[in-house]
Amino acid sequence: MADPQATATSSRNTLIGLACGAGAALIWGVQAVVSRQSVADGLGPVDITVLRFLTAAACLLPFGLARLKPFPVGRLGWGKSLILTLFAGAPFATVLVGGSTYAPAIHTMIASSLIPVVTALLVYGAYGETSPRARIVGLVLIVAGIGLVAGQGLFTGVSDGAWRGDLLFVLAATMWSIFGILAKRWKADALDLTITLSVLSLAVLPLLAVAVPLKMATVGVGAIALQAVYQGLLVGVASVFLYTTANQRLGAARASLFMPLVPAITAAASALLIGEWPSTTELIGMVVVMTGMTVAMRA
Repeated sequence: MADPQATATSSRNTLIGLACGAGAALIWGVQAVVSRQSVADGLGPVDITVLRFLTAAACLLPFGLARLKPFPVGRLGWGKSLILTLFAGAPFATVLVGGSTYAPAIHTMIASSLIPVVTALLVYGAYGETSPRARIVGLVLIVAGIGLVAGQGLFTGVSDGAWRGDLLFVLAATMWSIFGILAKRWKADALDLTITLSVLSLAVLPLLAVAVPLKMATVGVGAIALQAVYQGLLVGVASVFLYTTANQRLGAARASLFMPLVPAITAAASALLIGEWPSTTELIGMVVVMTGMTVAMRA
């Protein structure tokens, strides 16, 4: 007979994981629109990365000094912390925002929706862990939906140059999938890891600024504040904490399945906030992706 207390704890963990996964998806869904607005305001991907991690680190530094011994890596150690920062810190953020520079906001679904697909492939390759047949069907549908979205621009000439952004989104999905698997395997604490990623990313910012000159000096204060608050506080702090918590409570494979929610949020936000209305093909692709997510979630 099942222990009622253990069952209640398991249910509570699942609910917390579901809520955190949905919260991360909401933040990331609107992030694409905010990133596209940065292009209109004259900011570049490196500007956004700098604003994101300077703001996040400033907010988290007091907690890090109190929690992490040794600072800023804690019990994870330098090696694991540096690896996770490579895949989910400043390099990842630059790749993701760089994709938004070339492609419409709704194309960010390529990154968010590919995460469960890449995660499943990596988990199988690394650990031999196979997915249920129903989940595989869902993942195939996700790939088909992504093909509709990316294929329109590639083969019809719509959104000239969007393919460059699409490739960056594929790279971002791969980076985040590796991060999710490693964070779960190494049992990284959600808050500690959020602090570590933000602080260690500061070391990368000067290199990025040298490689790509910053444009912030020519942009208004309002545009800078928008990116600092959204990218720094919500994306840089809240979303990483929420996703890592979902990862811990649900496991990497199940947590990653929340990411296909992002396209629907992005489509609605991009249409309502910046006037980027998706085409019929993109909408069909989005529906196929959402269907794939539903099938995979029920597996």
